[in-house]
Amino acid sequence: MFDRIRTAALFGLHQATVAIGISAFPVAVFARKQLGINIPIHRLVETTGEAIEAVEE
Repeated sequence: MFDRIRTAALFGLHQATVAIGISAFPVAVFARKQLGINIPIHRLVETTGEAIEAVEE
């Protein structure tokens, strides 16, 4: 039972990070082009994706 809860929580977290990444894209483009700053949201999305894959195995 706890495995299903954990999997559902990780899936929700992953979906939230994907949504944040999509919504922050214009800000990231502006920051990179105008300020020369990279916003590393892709690392957060990759980490949550790897966590979900580890639970599914």
